[in-house]
Amino acid sequence: MKQQKYIILDRDGVINYDSNNYIKTADEWTPIPRSLEAIKLLSEKDYFIIIISNQSGLTRKIITYKNFSEIYSKMIRSVEDHGGNIGIFSYCSDSNDKSFNRKPNPGMFLDIAERMKIDLKKTFSIGDSPRDLFASIESGCIPIGVRTGNGHQIEKEKKLNVLMFDDLLDAVKYIIKNDK
Repeated sequence: MKQQKYIILDRDGVINYDSNNYIKTADEWTPIPRSLEAIKLLSEKDYFIIIISNQSGLTRKIITYKNFSEIYSKMIRSVEDHGGNIGIFSYCSDSNDKSFNRKPNPGMFLDIAERMKIDLKKTFSIGDSPRDLFASIESGCIPIGVRTGNGHQIEKEKKLNVLMFDDLLDAVKYIIKNDK
């Protein structure tokens, strides 16, 4: 029996354009070029796709839960319309950086790994910011950075020595080629 492969993706800045003012409505959610193609490719290669995202705008009352749900629905529809599939979407609404579940801390990663019985040492995690990759490393994942979103911050962070790609599709092609 073939073992299930998992991959963890950040949302804002990896799949869709990010905003310093938060993505507050479904109209503001716009996929980054080639990101939906990347998710389709992962789905075709039977990866179980997990999205892990900080969403402190909910606690800060910048985003309503109704709008958040509409953003999520638009993302799922867009992914499915392009032939992809998202297995799990996990988010942390905490605004306190000391929260164990808020990236750069590994709580969300470890929680999903425990519930799904995932070996994180064999799991790639793709992010566009240092906090994404610190959480990946702390949880034991294989971290990969993308230059979309806040990717420039990763390259400035001296503590991070990770593979970097221009976008999600380039990262996914590398993973599929090298994940044996």
